[in-house]
Amino acid sequence: MKPSMMRSACQLLRRRSYSSTSGQPERKVAILGAAGGIGQPLALLMKLNPLVSSLSLYDIAGTPGVAADISHINTPALAKGFMGEDQLKEALEGSDVVIIPAGVPRKPGMTRDDLFNINAGIVKNLATAIAKYCPNALVNMISNPVNSTVPIAAEVFKKAGTYDEKRLFGVTTLDVVRAKTFYAGKANVPVTDVNVPVVGGHAGITILPLFSQATPATNALSHEDIKALTKRTQDGGTEVVEAKAGKGSATLSMAYAGAVFADACLKGLNGVPDIVECSYVQSTVTELPFFASKVKLGKNGVEEVLGLGELSDFEKEGLENLKGELKSSIEKGIKFANEN
Repeated sequence: MKPSMMRSACQLLRRRSYSSTSGQPERKVAILGAAGGIGQPLALLMKLNPLVSSLSLYDIAGTPGVAADISHINTPALAKGFMGEDQLKEALEGSDVVIIPAGVPRKPGMTRDDLFNINAGIVKNLATAIAKYCPNALVNMISNPVNSTVPIAAEVFKKAGTYDEKRLFGVTTLDVVRAKTFYAGKANVPVTDVNVPVVGGHAGITILPLFSQATPATNALSHEDIKALTKRTQDGGTEVVEAKAGKGSATLSMAYAGAVFADACLKGLNGVPDIVECSYVQSTVTELPFFASKVKLGKNGVEEVLGLGELSDFEKEGLENLKGELKSSIEKGIKFANEN
């Protein structure tokens, strides 16, 4: 890659450029599931991030090769691969941010809930290791179903006595990325200028994009347009699964979204002001114990969970409709963590 292309990639990821990394604290980022379909492109994007000084790549197989490959990229982050449970301790120790894309991907006909039995066990084991080896890290959960895996991790951390609700995040950034892209295309506005909050959860109808709050605002979209954009955002994962015809799920866009959110977490840790992203966190915004909304990030993770703001009637209806399914997913995660 030419230096100019690499700089462009970094700028796209960060959306705010840094003239120099001098004076930045050293930060270790661990990716658990780094040899998978999301893990590999995510590792590449984090290698390009100048806020990362140490990049720890863990999986049950394949990570030495991934680490060797990206270690040749001429950016400051030092990449190292770790393979198998006996190397998990070394992979995690000293981590500031742990990103978890581990688990099996969706296949045609599968819902995120179909993934539950496999991925729930994987997440529980990894959360147990995080509690033991890097209990103060910010944990970015990508493994689906996020609506359940975040509550699983919370229960594991509670049992270990390490739970801090400010440090556990469900990564819902891909829903925001999709909403921005789809809105920009329909409203005919520059996609780089668009912002759309997405609240609720991270599966199907629990994903609620708030297009009434989208910026730049437009009068060009009808109610039917908004309904169609909402449905497409909710079904974005299925759209990719079907397009890949059984050969994968949304891995590249998810890696990008994961890198964007991890970058925001690192900026918050480093004291950059006014870092706000949507994320699925412990929340009192609704009666549900976990909920995705805008979150202000800071030196301890969550600085403030922001409210929903003013909703349209269509969004109010969507909010009420999602609560039952989201509540069930949360309870399923908590039950799994406490019974297994």
